[in-house]
Amino acid sequence: MKHVIAFALLTLALISNNSIAGFNQAPEINLPGNNGNVQLEKLRGKVVYLDFWASWCLPCKKSFPWMNEIQQHYADQGFEIVAINLDKERKLADEFLAEVDVNFTIAYDESGQSASQYKLKGMPSSYLIGRDGKVYASHIGFKEKDKEQLEQAIKNLLNK
Repeated sequence: MKHVIAFALLTLALISNNSIAGFNQAPEINLPGNNGNVQLEKLRGKVVYLDFWASWCLPCKKSFPWMNEIQQHYADQGFEIVAINLDKERKLADEFLAEVDVNFTIAYDESGQSASQYKLKGMPSSYLIGRDGKVYASHIGFKEKDKEQLEQAIKNLLNK
């Protein structure tokens, strides 16, 4: 019971004013990626950390080492990070990615349609999607102080 209450409180703390979060079905994505087409539906059964980023976003760049670490640490438990780039030109994303290590899936959305579906309000924006395809939490921005709380939400969902 303690774990259920802790999970509920942590989820509420992470949920922003974003109407997509809060146990709603995650909008489907179908985008070109660094390893072929990326479809959220094909990741059903995994816990997915869906991150929206752009090359001009400094907090986005700061989040990449943490996402690498988290992906590596939890991949064998059914965890997957999908980072969707929203630059208008793929070239900008490629230049950004040449400067950082990436061990997770990158998808490209030059049209910004996925950002509209997820009702983005800031950059970076992330969504924690459960094995059932529902959005359990969302988060705007990236700060060092957020890492522990985000990781705890991931662990709680992996153990659910």
